[in-house]
Amino acid sequence: MSETTFKNTNVELNDTDFSKYAALAADAVCDIKSRAGNQGQFLNWIDFLPNNQLKNIDNLFDLAKKARDEKYTDIAVLGIGGSRHTTESLVKMLGIDSHAHFYSSVDPTSFERFSKTLDLDKTQFLVVSKSGGTLETTVAYENARKLMQKHLGKDDVSDRFIAMTDASSEKSALRRLVDKGELTAGGYVHDDVGGRFSIFDDATIFTLAFLGVEKQNVIDMLNASLEAQKEFLGKNIEENDALKLAIFNVEARKNGKTKHFVEYFGDAFSGTTLWEKQLKNESLKARISTDTNVGPGYLHYNAEADLDENNNDSFFTFVYVKSDDKVFNAVIKGVVSAYSSQHPVSQIILTDLSYKTLGRFIELKHFETLYTGNILRRMEDNVTGENEALAEVLQPNVEKYKKEVKKALGA
Repeated sequence: MSETTFKNTNVELNDTDFSKYAALAADAVCDIKSRAGNQGQFLNWIDFLPNNQLKNIDNLFDLAKKARDEKYTDIAVLGIGGSRHTTESLVKMLGIDSHAHFYSSVDPTSFERFSKTLDLDKTQFLVVSKSGGTLETTVAYENARKLMQKHLGKDDVSDRFIAMTDASSEKSALRRLVDKGELTAGGYVHDDVGGRFSIFDDATIFTLAFLGVEKQNVIDMLNASLEAQKEFLGKNIEENDALKLAIFNVEARKNGKTKHFVEYFGDAFSGTTLWEKQLKNESLKARISTDTNVGPGYLHYNAEADLDENNNDSFFTFVYVKSDDKVFNAVIKGVVSAYSSQHPVSQIILTDLSYKTLGRFIELKHFETLYTGNILRRMEDNVTGENEALAEVLQPNVEKYKKEVKKALGA
């Protein structure tokens, strides 16, 4: 395995000849750099968003302090996809999720069970939707509002709901409800970011502040994000771990491996598995199918298939925090050894789960995803025109099921 150390993240992967991908990688970097900051490219998470949040940090913390009002301890996030998984991933990696609750379902049984986990006298609801019209989030909000009205015995429960949505009331039904006073005015879901890349948007920063994270820690994380972005926009593959991981993915796909399993070790990553699955599958489409698991538990139901001699279409990435624990290291060493004897394997080893480390790790995943898709398409001579958005930031196929749902509802 080749090895490279990127400050607080160590990446190891099967020996790969990076030189044959140098031109493709350089073109992919130039392509993304030229688009960042341009309207309609959905790349405003590069540079703009972290810088904007650094400027807006006081406002977001003041908003969270007002929402807590010295009497609320819990936050219930109502959102789906990137509106949920980004925030959930980060608060769980940081280990501050004991007072955070997440909901995305539409069936009555799920909501009833969810509501029973809440202390309604101590809970504030955060409703997150860019359009303000996402069906699942709308249903969740309506159910939660009725629940609070019944619990408090009054119609006006606006002080218990904070909205994160588009700034424009013309674009967002949720913003119109805020204007009517049905919810408390909150922050924004920023333009041209894209849900799965929105981990540093207002909803997450607000949630961190609500849960008691120190402002300086968030500042450190955002600065680490910006520093990592600069390095991951470098053309030199030997100095760019995001490119290395992307090329590892591309090489595996080129060799007929279509199923990528990203195996996280540690319960801290239980939310990250959902975020990565969304990030990769929405971005890479059917070119590479990504699945994620939390180890070591998954080994007792997946290893039999993973290590079957007839399994020849899979490749693996193992993600974990460096440890001195003898048993943990033995499990990791044994698993990596067994899988490497049969499959392409890469590893991402975090030194810790600090704010700075996670700021870098998040950008590593962002750019790995973008570069993987971009390079794969270039190998197919499928290059996106400069006035079009990259396929890796769009999700047109999601609209297909939404259209059918609307038809079924008679909408």
